[in-house]
This record gives sequence, C-alpha cells and structure tokens, in this order.
Amino acid sequence: MSEKSKPTFDLSRRHFGAATLAAGLAASKAKAADVALTETDVMIKTRDGNADAVLIHPTEGKHPGVLVWTDIMGLRPEFREMGREIASAGYTVLIPNPFYRTGPAPLPPAGSDFGDPEARKVMMQLMGQLTQPGNPESDAHAYVAFLDANSAVDTGKKIGTSGYCMGGPLVMRTAAELPGRIGAGGSFHGGGLVTDKPDSPHLLVPKMKAGFYFGIADNDDERQPEAKDELRKAFDTAGLPAEIKVYKGCMHGWSVPGSAVYNQEGSREAMGKLLELLKNNIA
Repeated sequence: MSEKSKPTFDLSRRHFGAATLAAGLAASKAKAADVALTETDVMIKTRDGNADAVLIHPTEGKHPGVLVWTDIMGLRPEFREMGREIASAGYTVLIPNPFYRTGPAPLPPAGSDFGDPEARKVMMQLMGQLTQPGNPESDAHAYVAFLDANSAVDTGKKIGTSGYCMGGPLVMRTAAELPGRIGAGGSFHGGGLVTDKPDSPHLLVPKMKAGFYFGIADNDDERQPEAKDELRKAFDTAGLPAEIKVYKGCMHGWSVPGSAVYNQEGSREAMGKLLELLKNNIA
C-alpha cells in the first residue's frame, strides 16, 4: 500500500480512552478464561441467624477478599457471574443474600419485576430489614470475619467491597465500621449516599481508611446534583482518595446485567473501574 492510499484515523481523546478501556477489559476476560475457579454455596453465622452466600475464588493460592453487596433484586445468577469475573482477576469474593432474615435466595423470587406494584411492595419490605439499627453493621462484621477465617483469603491484604443500588450505602457503612480491614469501596448507582439525616452515609467518611470509586447514574444525578459535590467535599476533607463519575446516558441500575436499563458499555467500564480500584488499594 502506498503512502497515499494508507487510511488515516482521527481518534479523539474520548474515543481513545474508551478503546483503551475496552482493550483492557477484553484482555482481562481472556486472562480470566484461563483461571480455574472454585465456587461454593456457604452459610455464615450472623447475629440474627444464618446467611446464605456464595464464595468464589481462584482454585490455587490465597487472595485478597472482596465483599459484594447486591441491589434490591438480591443474590441471583447475574451477581454470581459478576463475582466470577472479579474472582478471575485474583480475589476471593463473597456475595451474601442480603435478605436472609426472611429466607434463602432467591429473594425476591426469581422473575420478580420492580415495575409491578405488588412485587415492588415486597422488595421494599425486604429492603426495610437493612434499615434496622445495627443490621448492616453487624452483618458486615460477620462477613468480614468469615472471609478472614477462610483459607483462600490472604489476610495480609486489606479487603475490598462493592455495592449496587441499595448496596452503595452498605459499602460506605462497611468501610466506616471496619476501617482496619476495608481498603477499597466501590458504589455503582448507589441510592441514598447523601441525605439530610444524621446517619447519612457521607457523614461516615471521616471514619474510613479506604479508597473509593462512585459511579453515579445520569438520572440519579439529575434528581440530586448536589450529591456528588457533597461526596467530593467529604473525601477531600478526610484526605481520602475518591473518584466520582456521572455516567451520562446510563440510568439507575445500568451496571447489572439483566437490568431493564442495562447499558453494556457503561457496565463494562464500571467493572473495569472496580478492578482498577481493587488493584490500586488492596492487591
């Protein structure tokens, strides 16, 4: 091909960044395919009973622990798949059923539709369990203790935690409750991170010792544009690293496969950001 006939490309910085991220994720998934994983359904003793959960980790060796808080649809196949991807990057991942006080997963029942008024009522009742005083904090202690007692966990490393929708504030409460163990926290379309109540999650930042990533849905930002600024101020004041991004065009729930508003490009970026957060803070 002559110099004259060679194609030319005008790759903007934005597109270059997206292409680089996509290439990195593709390489990560290719590497993941070569990692043998062990996946086990487990029961964890808590203050209020026994929580069912899934534990996923590379079959060989010890690895930093990661605690995943689900969204309102609970522990289900999509979260198991997300857990496998995190585990394939070199982590021991624990995903509990957040509604174990009512019964084993799947809760809500498989096929539930948040758009259905009756199903939504059930989901809100389930989520109400997590607003009881001490519930998420006591659960976090039990889950972290379980990870630290597991032979697949490298206890010489900090633990990371990620959460989706209702799991976002649980990530922040976990990091504040266990600052000596939690080194990284990722929140994706987290709800209620900044409120006017005295127990607002953003007021807990001074208690934390973790790096954070916040992926904010476009419509959540439209509804509460000041939230990102309050989060920024809280982390800057505490001297803690935090990256905060509004995902333009991505609606609340975009990052979880199977969601009615799932956005594949945004979801892949969110997973890449989570893995980057974990690598920089607990690996």
